[in-house]
Amino acid sequence: MTSHTAPDHPDIEKVLISQAQIQDRLAELGAEVSSHYGDDEVVVAAVLKGAFIVLADFSRHLSTNTVFDFMAVSSYGASTKSSGVVRILKDLDAEIEGRHLLIVEDIIDSGLTLSYLLKNLKTRKPASIEIMSLLMKPEQLKVDLPVRWVGFEVPNEFVVGYGLDYAERYRTLRYIGTLKPEVYS
Repeated sequence: MTSHTAPDHPDIEKVLISQAQIQDRLAELGAEVSSHYGDDEVVVAAVLKGAFIVLADFSRHLSTNTVFDFMAVSSYGASTKSSGVVRILKDLDAEIEGRHLLIVEDIIDSGLTLSYLLKNLKTRKPASIEIMSLLMKPEQLKVDLPVRWVGFEVPNEFVVGYGLDYAERYRTLRYIGTLKPEVYS
């Protein structure tokens, strides 16, 4: 998975996943998800802010009948680790009762935020809930999550780019990279 692309930003230590690798994997995931849902309508909900870039590129590979929505939650602040304390800043606009729901995430780290969201969303009685995340840190998981589709597993390092940020910076990088430790320590 390691890319040989040189970082184009002075704060980036190394590029983990190139833009081309991300695009190829999102095309594969789009085909898998479309096949899973077939002709059924699915509410595709991105968790803001990080997943908006993932959703934009991923959605271009979906052939299923989709309705898009967004949720915004906060559990990090300016930290590099999830606090586990979740605040819903923006809830879904769509009614999900009896409908299929696909949650799109940029990264699953501890899983605490997503676990909280799943409990909340299940009370609304959707027909199904599935999760697609571009990235997952298996070493960091603190809860068991039913993640159906994962783009890439990444090491336990602080990663940025492609929607992922540190203190609201680096989201527009076209690849996934690691920050130099002096940037966040």
